Amino acid sequence: MEEAVLVCVTRQKTCERLIVAGAEVAKEKNAPLQVIHIARVGDSLLGNPSESEALEYLYQISKEHGADMMMVRSADVVSTIVAQAEKLGVGTIVMGRLPRSKRAAFDIVDDVISRLPDVEIKTVYDED
Repeated sequence: MEEAVLVCVTRQKTCERLIVAGAEVAKEKNAPLQVIHIARVGDSLLGNPSESEALEYLYQISKEHGADMMMVRSADVVSTIVAQAEKLGVGTIVMGRLPRSKRAAFDIVDDVISRLPDVEIKTVYDED
């Protein structure tokens, strides 16, 4: 069994594509698949009906692909990703990313890459 694959999702149904991409990587590597959603401290976790529906949908997609999905509340998203990756023995992380032209100056993917240099980071770009 290879190192685990971790998929990072937000509260959007479109994150299904990240879970599917992660499942493909996990299958290729014969690795366990984990999905994580990190809610920032102060954000409503399930207060918005469309967001709770999206998370329930992503939970079902995770289960269909044999993944465990966890939800964590944290003030520091990057540190939480790093901590979970280390705890789970992750070898690959799958994350969504905006095209360069739409990215903010601060990009969470770059921060994760710099803090986990030995972990493969696969990015799935938004098509908008």
